[in-house]
Amino acid sequence: MPAPRAAEPVLKVKSLVHLAYLVTIAIKGIDGAIETILGLLIWISGPARFNAFLLQFTAPELVENPSPRGFTEFLRNAASQLMDSSISFIVFYLLVHGILKVVLALVLLTGGGRWVYPVATFILTGFVGFMSFHLAEHWSNWVLVFALFDFVTLLLVLNECRKEKSHHLHHK
Repeated sequence: MPAPRAAEPVLKVKSLVHLAYLVTIAIKGIDGAIETILGLLIWISGPARFNAFLLQFTAPELVENPSPRGFTEFLRNAASQLMDSSISFIVFYLLVHGILKVVLALVLLTGGGRWVYPVATFILTGFVGFMSFHLAEHWSNWVLVFALFDFVTLLLVLNECRKEKSHHLHHK
């Protein structure tokens, strides 16, 4: 009887890892959709109008809490940095990064085939590499969090690929 109990946690861990994979990929897709929408909004409205919208959007929060912390401060700082940055690069980055994430998430979540794993690995490695380079140039806790999230996503994709290959070999 002890043998089945020993096998239970392994099955549970595998299902938890797969659940983590699905949740992580879904978050990636949602994040990609948000980036795509932001890229389009900035491109269509222009950075000054987008900045004005964010300032107006966050104004009620600042009236209630004059010492801004957290998300409101993050939005305002991001909008301010946007005004000082190359808009064409930011729009290009948001659109390409966002669309890649959405497509990747959709293909991975719908089981689009084994071909997607090397592509996802390449794209995620590129994201992690780009953010690592950015961190070396200019430290940002936000970029670190996104880089770590992409790294964990990469590990989960590689694990899923390994499982898919093993499943495919055993069912030939």
